[in-house]
Amino acid sequence: MTFGESLANQLRYTKILLLDGPLGAGKTSLVKGIGKGLGINEPITSPTFALAHHYLTGTRALLHLDLYRLEDETAANALFIEEEEISNQLNGLIVIEWPSRLNLLIDDACRMRISYLSNEGREVELISSSKDSKNVCTSEELG
Repeated sequence: MTFGESLANQLRYTKILLLDGPLGAGKTSLVKGIGKGLGINEPITSPTFALAHHYLTGTRALLHLDLYRLEDETAANALFIEEEEISNQLNGLIVIEWPSRLNLLIDDACRMRISYLSNEGREVELISSSKDSKNVCTSEELG
């Protein structure tokens, strides 16, 4: 969770964070850390069943989506578009778990992959970002 806290400051220009990784890799734990880094004091929980949670009490709004249960790309796309509009109105950060459920090209996002390591640790890897580094995280920002 400490990594997520420090990451929150690095994401100040990021509008969308796409989190890839297997079940149990720590995607929601990372979002909890980001929320803490944004000054959100309410409990951050997995939106697996609700699909989306909004946290509005921090220094910046955080919208947390989990698309795991949405196998239909049309439903996933519709939810994303609706939540992105809300996030834009709030100047928020939208974090999406299981972005592979989308079939939209999202070129203004930071994409991260969380993987298991053999020593039971985790690796967080920036795997792509937009050419416009003012709107997304870059490998330099992540240190």
